[in-house]
Amino acid sequence: MPDHFNSFDGTAIAVHTEGEGRPVIMLHGLFSSAHMNWMKWGHGQRLAAAGFRAIMPDFRVHGDSDAPHDPAAYPVGVLVRDVAALVEHLGLLPGEFDLVGFSLGARTAIHAVAYGILEPRRLAICGMGVAGLAEWERRAGFFKRVIDEFDTIGPGDPAYVARTFLKSQGVDRVAARLLLDAMDDFDLARLSAIRMPAAAICGAEDQDNGSAEELAAMLPDATYIEVPGSHMSSVTKPEMGEAIVGFLQA
Repeated sequence: MPDHFNSFDGTAIAVHTEGEGRPVIMLHGLFSSAHMNWMKWGHGQRLAAAGFRAIMPDFRVHGDSDAPHDPAAYPVGVLVRDVAALVEHLGLLPGEFDLVGFSLGARTAIHAVAYGILEPRRLAICGMGVAGLAEWERRAGFFKRVIDEFDTIGPGDPAYVARTFLKSQGVDRVAARLLLDAMDDFDLARLSAIRMPAAAICGAEDQDNGSAEELAAMLPDATYIEVPGSHMSSVTKPEMGEAIVGFLQA
């Protein structure tokens, strides 16, 4: 069972932990969970075996965390504020932890670091490219349609895979709709503020959020690492966890 802590507004956030050692905060993707992205496929165990402490929260509306229906629970930047509250709850100081994110988790990590809210020792950005940052409104519109037209989306519709995944995860659609409105586009000029070593780790067939290689080139100190798979499958493969461990150990 995960631990829980109360975030900045009292929302209960679930936190799963594996291993001991230097802390690594791992942020999962949209409509997923710590279990689905990090634990089910052994990535948390890989970090633990390498001497790290994998700290894997469930975002609000996801996994074992609360999913409030009050619009006041979704101010702009709410997920960044939740992660900052977690870091404060754990008593972690700047440079004492590493930060890893996949898809929405990567986007959240970038926002937090670029605006000086978090200062990890190293930053691993997985399944994210330039378009996923600068064109979030378009991406969010796709997922809003999945929620708004949930009962009428069928096989053959471009949104069917996303609808099926959302249903399989038991996501509260009312809360998810509110969360999507709490995120905004990212100013790419802020990438220059991310000065710690970073890695853009992405599936060879993953273009869901644009070019990860282009994103790596825009960061002051970043490496592009290619792993097998598409956006949905790359996070299920051992190479993803191995790439994260290798980068954090470098």
